[in-house]
Amino acid sequence: MNDTRTILRSALGNAVIEELISKNVAQMIKVSRARRKKPEPWSVEEACRFLERAEAERDYLYAAYVLVLVLGLRKGEVLGLTWSDVDLNAGELRVRHQLQRVRRRLIHSDVAKTEASEAVLPLPDICTAALRARQKEQAAAREAAKEVWSDSDMVFTTRYGTPIDPRNFNREFVRRCERAGVRVIRVHDTRHTCGSLLAAMDVHPRIAMQILRHSEIAVTMEVYTHMPSKETRKALRKLGKALGGKGQHKS
Repeated sequence: MNDTRTILRSALGNAVIEELISKNVAQMIKVSRARRKKPEPWSVEEACRFLERAEAERDYLYAAYVLVLVLGLRKGEVLGLTWSDVDLNAGELRVRHQLQRVRRRLIHSDVAKTEASEAVLPLPDICTAALRARQKEQAAAREAAKEVWSDSDMVFTTRYGTPIDPRNFNREFVRRCERAGVRVIRVHDTRHTCGSLLAAMDVHPRIAMQILRHSEIAVTMEVYTHMPSKETRKALRKLGKALGGKGQHKS
């Protein structure tokens, strides 16, 4: 009799266990996904303060900051830019190269052949002025470095002509934020300020449409109409003063 009870208990126990493990209870628990923190881009005033301070202190990366903020170029695209990609007389720029750090090496390569990367971007006056100033600065650096200069076609280089490491660019960007007294954000997040800056500088909507790579003018106008008039004029005056009173590109 005792053996029979033992056998029954064992059988019932196994049955209960089989019932318990037949379903994965963990799958029935709903876990809420962690919300991704949305980037908080600069306001037009913050962007102007950043650029004005960089220009006033003759920051050798000033032109790079202008291209990042006004054209919305990515960090790798700016650092990989070559003078052959730029036509200052025509006021145009092509995004054809990028500079990236891969396994402790700096790789200067072509960007992916997409419609966006093949686009010719018009240069507003602030970009043209900044790039012309960059040309002069680079020529002076080449003269000072003499035989130790590493010759290349790259727009942004160190004082010895070598490429600028993306990590060093990040560090310089943070330092510049602190000196300008603006919030420290990621370099990538500056792209979200691009449209607002174009509107603030009175860049013609059709030109802004090309720069922002919108397929419809209505999308561009949505950015423009969201810019308060008072804020627009104030930002425009600030940038104009920083550039010595030059007007902005209209068409």
